[in-house]
Amino acid sequence: MSVYDQDLDKCAANYAPLTPSTFLQRSARVYAHRTAVVHGDLRRDYATLYCRCRQLASALALKGVGEGDTVSVIAPNTPEMLELHFGVPMSQGVLNTINTRLDPGAVAFMLKFAEAKVLFVDRAFADLARQALAKMTVQPLVIGIDDVLEPEGEVIGQTDYEAFMTTGDPEYDWKAPADEWQAISLNFTSGTTGNPKGVVYHHRGAYLNAMSAIIAFNLGSSPTYLWTVPMFHCNGWCCPWAVTAAGGTHVCLRKVDPALIYQLIHEHSVSHMGGAPTVMNMLLNAPASMRRELPPNGVSISTGGAAPPGAVIAGMQRIGFQVAHLYGLTETYGPSHWCEWQTEWDGLNDAQQMQKMARQGVPCLTINDHCVIDPSTGEVVPEDGRTIGELVMRGNTIMKGYLKNPQATQEAFEGSWFHTGDLAVMHPDYYAEIKDRSKDIIISGGENISSLEVEELLYQHPHVMEAAVVARPDEMWGETPCAFVCLKEDADDSLTDAILIEWCRDRIAHFKCPKTIIFGPLPKTSTGKIQKYVLRERVGQLGAGG
Repeated sequence: MSVYDQDLDKCAANYAPLTPSTFLQRSARVYAHRTAVVHGDLRRDYATLYCRCRQLASALALKGVGEGDTVSVIAPNTPEMLELHFGVPMSQGVLNTINTRLDPGAVAFMLKFAEAKVLFVDRAFADLARQALAKMTVQPLVIGIDDVLEPEGEVIGQTDYEAFMTTGDPEYDWKAPADEWQAISLNFTSGTTGNPKGVVYHHRGAYLNAMSAIIAFNLGSSPTYLWTVPMFHCNGWCCPWAVTAAGGTHVCLRKVDPALIYQLIHEHSVSHMGGAPTVMNMLLNAPASMRRELPPNGVSISTGGAAPPGAVIAGMQRIGFQVAHLYGLTETYGPSHWCEWQTEWDGLNDAQQMQKMARQGVPCLTINDHCVIDPSTGEVVPEDGRTIGELVMRGNTIMKGYLKNPQATQEAFEGSWFHTGDLAVMHPDYYAEIKDRSKDIIISGGENISSLEVEELLYQHPHVMEAAVVARPDEMWGETPCAFVCLKEDADDSLTDAILIEWCRDRIAHFKCPKTIIFGPLPKTSTGKIQKYVLRERVGQLGAGG
């Protein structure tokens, strides 16, 4: 023991477990009357938001929610969804935000796997929740959310959100977690198989990644953030916590609508937003009648989920958006990398600048290191911008692991690195560039689709003998599933691609359904394995869909 370890112990005066809940507490004190939330005609300041989140935490605690208890929610980007990002951690519970685009079977699996104690449901997704709950024997407490901006659906559950809130104390004396390693949220990811894996975040990581986001997104002080990124996706890239820490205004948005996005940007002088390249594509190709004048300083838009085409980046910048390219995974709390601009790039021509910006970039501040390794040897490949290997990283904003899946966790952390499964090159300037993805994953509109899950469904059709699914480039969604199908000899001659696609849409979330189906024999190796690389070459000959 050194002299620096003697009589220099941790105590309440010099150490507190990190939790993003303290961001709201601080903003309520520093920016009490600043507008925190905008939703239609609704406005709430930070003092009110803090009281409501404390009241929500109290109500949950009175229902027995505590450390290790899962609170699930199926909702879009509404004030209630934002409040749950603070109220649930303040109750010591674990927030599980569920993708609203999933099918009932997937939702039921997640609720059961997470052992959800409470489920909040926005009225628009009442039918989805009802069908999922019908598949469960153990039922959570269901609380309906009645959003005045949503005319469809119905409020379901034992009570509604506002009535539930009244049971809590707005001055609830919430406690930070005793250990910052305590779980704060659970996010499901498709991974490389059709079985969803539960990614567990901790309070420390959520706090640190929110602070990192303030820098990476250049949020500064008092940003106005438009919620185009789903809060159910990696907890909105940790921005519910980051924007609050910066004392910003959350402008809620139920769904991505180019006309409404332009309107809200204009009305509220939006400074920041985010989204997959598909969102940028929608805004770029919106008709002139939809567009509104942007704020004088433009709008900073962070994009990730798939590599944005250079033409889209250039087009967005021409109309007043400043594009920041991000990279990350569910396992890294959302963004782990960003393409940080270098001043020497100012002198490059447009094509050269776009080439630089299309790279995934350098690690964010909370990622200690990254490299590209040879998957077969584990050795670091040359940083020459040409040698392809697997991108790996380590740092403070890597997940705790996969819930109830020690084998998958161990595999992900093999060799003391987190293995992304993405193939990349490392440039001499330390910038990583993704060259390919794990072959079984299709990224459509920023959402992961497991090709194995789609194949498994196709095999269930009585006339399908073999099926293989790969990604096809798409002008709107980035990628969509393209299915190669070999029919049985006695298959009905009337089975068309349109009929088979509709059959899939009746059984799986629509965004996961094949957009293209090609009938015919499938290429195989001598051992009978389907040669997907041949299918990818065929898709390349088809060109992009749209």
